[in-house]
Amino acid sequence: MIHTVAIKENYVFRRLYRQGKHAVSPLLAVYCKKNRLGCNRLGVTVSTKVGNAVTRNLVRRRIKEAYRIHESEFRLPYDVVIVSRVRCAGASFQEIERALLALFSSLRLMENGEE
Repeated sequence: MIHTVAIKENYVFRRLYRQGKHAVSPLLAVYCKKNRLGCNRLGVTVSTKVGNAVTRNLVRRRIKEAYRIHESEFRLPYDVVIVSRVRCAGASFQEIERALLALFSSLRLMENGEE
């Protein structure tokens, strides 16, 4: 069973922004960096620019669910931070899921992708 741990420490987020590889789309930005822990760690950031608390939580839940559904397809071990962009507020779950998978593929984080 694959299990992803949450990133909660601010210094980990800052290190990923500074040192990690990144890819962006109109809906999301993804930062990643290999870790030595043996499991993936995930952080999700939704700015107040996206909307009120209800909208931000909806976006956060959709991003986490899209990640959870495809969790077994992702390479190990990586630290990943997913940052929502303003246009994410009006996006459907399917659009968010497609954007997330496209960004993970471009960063070569998919298990079936090339090395």
